[in-house]
Amino acid sequence: MRLILSTLLLGIILGCSGTDQTQNLSPKEAFIDSLLNEMTLPEKIGQMSQATGSFEFTGPITSDSSTLELVRTGRLGSFLNVVGAERTREAQEMAVNGSRLGIPLIFGYDMIHGYATTFPIPMGEAACWDLDLIKRSAEITALEASAAGVHWNFAPMVDIARDPRWGRIMEGAGEDPWWSSKVAVARVEGYQGDDLSSTGTIAATAKHFAAYGAAEGGRDYNTTEVSERTLREIYLPPFRAAAGAGVASFMNGFNDLNGVPASASHLLVRQILKKEWDFKGFVVSDWASVQEMTDHGYAASDKEAARLSLAAGCDMEMVSTTYETYVEDLVAENASYLAMIDDAVQRILGIKYDLGLFEDPYRYSDAGREAKYVLHNDHFKHAREVAKKSIVLLENRDNTLPLDMDLAKIAVIGPLINDPVTPLGTWSAQGKKEHVTTLLEGVQLAVSEQTKILTTNGCEVNSADKTGFKKARSLAKQADVIIAVVGEEAMMSGEALSRSDIGLPGVQLELLQMLKATGKPVVVVLMNGRPIAEPWMYENCDAVLETWHLGVQSGPAIADVLFGTYNPSGKLPVTIPRSVGQIPIYYNHKHTGRAFDPADRYTTKYIDEKYGPQYPFGYGLSYTNFEYSNLLLDKSSFQAGESISIEVIVTNTGPVAGEEVVQLYVRDMIGSVTRPVLELKGFEKIMLAPNESQTLHFSLSAEELRFWDEEMQFNWEPGDFKVFVGPNSEDLLEAEFKLL
Repeated sequence: MRLILSTLLLGIILGCSGTDQTQNLSPKEAFIDSLLNEMTLPEKIGQMSQATGSFEFTGPITSDSSTLELVRTGRLGSFLNVVGAERTREAQEMAVNGSRLGIPLIFGYDMIHGYATTFPIPMGEAACWDLDLIKRSAEITALEASAAGVHWNFAPMVDIARDPRWGRIMEGAGEDPWWSSKVAVARVEGYQGDDLSSTGTIAATAKHFAAYGAAEGGRDYNTTEVSERTLREIYLPPFRAAAGAGVASFMNGFNDLNGVPASASHLLVRQILKKEWDFKGFVVSDWASVQEMTDHGYAASDKEAARLSLAAGCDMEMVSTTYETYVEDLVAENASYLAMIDDAVQRILGIKYDLGLFEDPYRYSDAGREAKYVLHNDHFKHAREVAKKSIVLLENRDNTLPLDMDLAKIAVIGPLINDPVTPLGTWSAQGKKEHVTTLLEGVQLAVSEQTKILTTNGCEVNSADKTGFKKARSLAKQADVIIAVVGEEAMMSGEALSRSDIGLPGVQLELLQMLKATGKPVVVVLMNGRPIAEPWMYENCDAVLETWHLGVQSGPAIADVLFGTYNPSGKLPVTIPRSVGQIPIYYNHKHTGRAFDPADRYTTKYIDEKYGPQYPFGYGLSYTNFEYSNLLLDKSSFQAGESISIEVIVTNTGPVAGEEVVQLYVRDMIGSVTRPVLELKGFEKIMLAPNESQTLHFSLSAEELRFWDEEMQFNWEPGDFKVFVGPNSEDLLEAEFKLL
């Protein structure tokens, strides 16, 4: 470590910094304050600049030789896309031993659903409704990444998404702000643990701030128009939950929000995040989003973009170089920017301090730990566990599933039957296809030695070629059952991968129709990164499994469900529409003055499509049946400072043990502004044996019933409410209470 840092640290330890100015500061604050006083303006700006180490999917900019000179001169504080213990150590040595102050670099990377051991895409994982499992996935990601020299994860993405055309819907936890908030906290706690200085934890990032998921037309990078009430009630709660959980950083969105690019939004960053929420971490732009304000038509030049972003509170610029190029000039023109720069640098240095990088800048770059922890067998065991629990059983006519492992012949047909890339999904970080066990391999491992498996692709995912149909038909006719594996390839969802048609691509639907015409049972295994609108498939095939992109243990996990080794328990974190024309469609919508009535022409509906979704939020079947009864409240009314208790009995009335996600919703009947027809307020996941009953207890307080009222105050209002409990957002028992 450079002499200046060692001297500063020693001085703090010995109390040498105990002047009137610093005596009330913590050791961390005193250290950073002293270091800041030693830094030149170019060195401060360097801490606010991040370069990329290699080409990645986020953009076309790559590093060049001049980047290394910035490191040596202390004018670069961070890299993204530099991974591996040896590579990060090499870069860190250059910063620590080569620059004047030796301030360590912080290495960031996009690890959306795993580092090398890849788990289900985040939206798929949210379908498991198990916060402990979700947290454990994040813990494993942190352990592997930290062993590979990475300090900082650009996750979790906590954007609410109500439009499945948007490719990045796969990165979040779905459409509900309450559930997304719980998932956000679990992931932040998993990545960061109780102590950021532990070598097994990494800094997390809540992104993309904010309302990026509301992009018009579901088209990535597009503009967003959201009222402040909707912003605060729907899109901000997961971000606030992440901030409350101590997330280290926030990332700006690419979108403009109500006419102002997120990277320049004073409302979002200065007012809400840093003032109202008292956020102490730092804010990083998205890839070149500062510079792109000129393309938005919001900044007249790159210099103006730098000024606007700095003034709004963006502390670090990712990849583009407007801060590096223009901030010194801005300070020369207006010295008031110095205070903003110092605040930004203090925040960045604070996270580096928390990570222990000043104590030992090489603590994460340990080749021995990398070899020990990356792709550990225990991580694969968890990957299988969370993958099978993320699968949602959408249809199971005549109890087609589970399949008998001793069937004579099984036809496994479809373009994704043995694809090792698609299960990884997009944003697969260091996940490799050679780490993946495919569906076909999973089925082969599950069935008896006597079972013959007949395989062919039939078609490609996104092609009009049907020449493979003939062989597929021939094999299907020979089989006892057909497992049809269809959906989207990995790179058909994710960033810059929006779709205007969210049905099955290519001729896959025709393949299913041909297979169904053979008269053999058709079990659809759907692999996809977004809800798929395909009514014929859902309404005609014998069974349908929503398996998302499940990660490295995709094949064994799906086989566990297909053959009944595991009874599926997943529930949808998003609504599945019947057609694109229904979008946006989500469960917590408002009532209209003319609510849907099929018998009345003059009510809200379509004349060419059914009113409701294909499957509602929270939906998912099991190989057993659950009966809900005796919904009771302990009182008919209560007031602020009190709570109401709710109980319900759930009984497993089917033949096998199973897990059920019991969901609690409320509706505020009358408000100073209209309220949603339903709002999720709680859940409990339980395991019941056949004929076993369990009484579940929930509670609600006035605090949990608050909303942004007509005056934009976050209050509860007295009045009538309904409470609902059930297996999804449509099939519900209900009761009433009054808030006094």
